[in-house]
Formats: sequence, structure tokens, C-alpha cells
Amino acid sequence: MAKVEVKVCLGTTCYVMGGSNLQELNDIIPRKYGDKVEIMGANCLGLCSINWEYSKAPYVKVDEEVVTEATVEKVLEVIDRKLG
Repeated sequence: MAKVEVKVCLGTTCYVMGGSNLQELNDIIPRKYGDKVEIMGANCLGLCSINWEYSKAPYVKVDEEVVTEATVEKVLEVIDRKLG
């Protein structure tokens, strides 16, 4: 089975809108999923610029699925679903 890839946007908008709280994932993911999940930061996923007026930052991509208004809980739910 391929690893689930988690990309956390570290761009300014995402960071200010709550992305800084997603740093918890660095501790939780290795303990909970071992080597089944790879977490990485991304300078900017460019998602808030698609429609700035309705931005739903912070953003996280779990594989190719975009998590809007991301929280630790929402990201873990998507990972759990993907790992089945």
C-alpha cells in the first residue's frame, strides 16, 4: 500500500488563519499511523488565490483531497478514511 501523503500549507494566509495549530500533526501522525503516512509542509498550495473572497484557509491536501478550514481533527478523519 502506498503511503498517504499529507501536505500542510505554510503560506502566510493559511498560517495566520490557523495553520500554525496544525503543527500538532508532526507529533500525532507518526505515533498513530507509523510509516503509513508522510507529512510535509508546502510553501503555498495556492488554493486561497483561486477565490480570495471565499477563502477557506487553512488548507491541507491529503493525497489529492483538499481539506478546507483544516483542523487536526478534520485531517485525521480524512487519513482514517483513506487508510480504511
